[in-house]
Amino acid sequence: MQITFYGQSTFVIKLGEQVLMFDPFITGNPLVNDKDLSKFNPSHLLLSHGHQDHILDAAAIAKSSGATIIANYEVATHFGNAGHQHHPLNHGGKYNFDFGTVKCVNAIHTSSFPDGSYAGAAAGFVVWNSEQCFYFAGDTALTMDMKLIPLTCPKLDFAILPIGDNFTMGYEDAAIAAEFIECDRIIGCHYDTFGYIEIDKEKAIKTFEAKGKELILMDIGQSIIL
Repeated sequence: MQITFYGQSTFVIKLGEQVLMFDPFITGNPLVNDKDLSKFNPSHLLLSHGHQDHILDAAAIAKSSGATIIANYEVATHFGNAGHQHHPLNHGGKYNFDFGTVKCVNAIHTSSFPDGSYAGAAAGFVVWNSEQCFYFAGDTALTMDMKLIPLTCPKLDFAILPIGDNFTMGYEDAAIAAEFIECDRIIGCHYDTFGYIEIDKEKAIKTFEAKGKELILMDIGQSIIL
């Protein structure tokens, strides 16, 4: 599985012939130098909630690629009403797509569209096929609901967790979250983009190491194979 990081919470993950893109926020990210959206051709766009730093480029990418947008009912319907292919999910539900299964899980976070209108409840996604399983948490606080993931989903190979604090859990709580979800390999996101969420990367890595966990902090544009 190839994973590429594009800043904030934007990831492109290749699952066989399918390409999943999560929370596209490229053109508005001050840390991203290459803002050309034409290079993205995902088969599916997974959106965790309606905040601008998670959906800003979704419409443009969906239009150019024909990608199906997967999100909560309100976000999916919002894009569906604009003419995009979409599939709504809601908390606790799962659906078997051609690339694998997606389960919508709880996230503790507000959610609204950039104009302030209601965007449903924030969510995370657990994605799996016959070979691998991972958790994309979206924006969330630490929550006891994370303990349900090992009970209801296959064993996680890795998880993508926010670590920037202020708007989401910080790295200290994220290290506890890694214990709750019983996952030893964590990719950090939602940090350093703005002043509110700048972190001490060395301390973050050591906090995870103290719990026997690996925290991977990727550079923008970097790809890894897991």
